[in-house]
Amino acid sequence: MKVLMKIYLFFFLSGLFFSTSCNNFKDSPSQWRGPDREGIFYETGLLKSWPEDGPEMIWSFEGLGAGHSSIGIGNESIFINGMPDTIGVLYSFDLEGNLQWQKEYGVEWHKNYTGSRSTPLVVDGLVYLISGMGKVFCFNADNGDIIWTVNLLKKFDGQNIQWGIAESVLIDGDRLICTPGGEEFNVVALNRHNGELIWKSSGFKEPSAYCSPVIVEHNNTRLVVTMTATSVIGVDAETGEFYWREKQMQSYNIHANTPVYENGVVYVSGTSSKENNSGILALKLSDDGKSVEQLWRNEDYKNLMGGIIVIDEIIYGSAYKTKNWYSINTLTGKEKLISSEFGSGVILYADGLFYCYSDKGQIALVKMSPDSFEIISKFDVPLGSGQHWAHPVIHNGRMYIRHGGALMAYNILSE
Repeated sequence: MKVLMKIYLFFFLSGLFFSTSCNNFKDSPSQWRGPDREGIFYETGLLKSWPEDGPEMIWSFEGLGAGHSSIGIGNESIFINGMPDTIGVLYSFDLEGNLQWQKEYGVEWHKNYTGSRSTPLVVDGLVYLISGMGKVFCFNADNGDIIWTVNLLKKFDGQNIQWGIAESVLIDGDRLICTPGGEEFNVVALNRHNGELIWKSSGFKEPSAYCSPVIVEHNNTRLVVTMTATSVIGVDAETGEFYWREKQMQSYNIHANTPVYENGVVYVSGTSSKENNSGILALKLSDDGKSVEQLWRNEDYKNLMGGIIVIDEIIYGSAYKTKNWYSINTLTGKEKLISSEFGSGVILYADGLFYCYSDKGQIALVKMSPDSFEIISKFDVPLGSGQHWAHPVIHNGRMYIRHGGALMAYNILSE
């Protein structure tokens, strides 16, 4: 019901904005895992099945270089970053796949699992991203000129992590939220127009952990919720005041899934730890959002970075490095195996169906319920190399898939 209401509201507001100002609609932010960072794309009129070889590929581009980042869309353009050698490059394409410009932005992560990590954030003619080396950039979307840059690790006394900074920056009005991981400057808000510091939070004073934060609007409180090395933390979005921390462990301090908020509860998902306090966790916020209590924890469910989807009081997602897909009751935390027929990986949702991208390189269109996992259609991703980790993007009836150095655009709009 909540998803249907969001879809209705999205299209009502889109129509309202379009009738009053085309620019307002065009310049709405494009960011990591969709408009709410929940993996849900509010589109309708999409194909309910695909041909045997997949939907029509409208265009493709090979030569991005190494990377796991997704695309950002705005300014009537598509933006994606990659690493052809050791230098990061931001690319701009028009909507038909023609390269408009490319801009080098400095050394990218090339030590292990090499390439770009941060998905470009696009808003009001500006593009933002963080390199794996911890530098945040603001680009002019029209020509790629760098407007400002800040070395988060150097300026805010942070330290890089084992596999490089992988955060996708969060927009909150005129603030850009980042996680340097310093003791005093654990989470910071920067002025998105000039990179100047607006507020700082000490958080739990520990390194960042590959997590992209989310804004939670709970009653009269607005929170930034994210994960650092051993923690889920909540800080005030307006001031940076540190409110709460709950332990969340993973053997290598990897917390790559963005938290999901639903009806007063925050859900976070990870894999196992040598210690307890791992797996998937549900935290109930107090009325004022300034404290939490644990509703439940399920240490048997392990999802490292494919994301989860919450719909109608059910969590859906895969189990890391298996072929198992589960439904999990949000009230009890009890999981149910619903399939062992498709490789684990990324999960998205649009127009009543799930889009699953396995780490073996298959994309499937799936109908799921708490008791079932029905593969309607599937196909193999034909281009690119390396890990199948980049999260697809659905926008205006097209599905964009990045696999290593290749970007592919598919028509999934029903005629």
